[in-house]
Amino acid sequence: MSIGDRDAFLLMLREKTFGSKLVCLSECPECNERMELAFSVRDILVDPGNKTAEALSVSASSFTIQFRPLCSQDLIAISGISDPNSARRILLERCIMNVFQSDAAIPDHPSIDEMPEDVLRAVVEGMEQADPQADIQLSLTCSSCGCEWQAGFDIVSFFWSEIDNWAHRILCDIHVLARAYGWSESAILEMSPLRRQIYLEMASE
Repeated sequence: MSIGDRDAFLLMLREKTFGSKLVCLSECPECNERMELAFSVRDILVDPGNKTAEALSVSASSFTIQFRPLCSQDLIAISGISDPNSARRILLERCIMNVFQSDAAIPDHPSIDEMPEDVLRAVVEGMEQADPQADIQLSLTCSSCGCEWQAGFDIVSFFWSEIDNWAHRILCDIHVLARAYGWSESAILEMSPLRRQIYLEMASE
């Protein structure tokens, strides 16, 4: 599954879990003003269009490169690499499937370091165009200084942070109600959220 397909499923799962509204913060790169952003899942959900299972390809100079989109396993492969050039090289090596030069296949295609830079740029651009959901950029304008910039939105870290915060809130609720009433964790979790909230309000009085 490509990064974009994965993120599209995560966006839809997030909508079913916490609703369609997304709220996050960004900081102006010029004046450091903090901004609250509010938008919906559908605002950033990209139409998948007519995807095919065929290998993707780009042509540049005398080369034709067949490649596949990035997937989660590719990102795991570079998770411990801090040098962006090294990470880029590994990703390209993993995703390039076949190399043709002057219409002739190269069985053992040249390493990434041996390939022309314009060819590699064409591959990167082809990967971006083939999977637009994988790189969501928000266009922002600072209300204080007027600075305009783009900020990336990563549903993986955003959704995980929400789940983590939600889990901590539930544990705090259990702690308060267990101390106040002596109920077990399972008994507290069996309550509806509304009923649990009413007991929490009474416990705090």
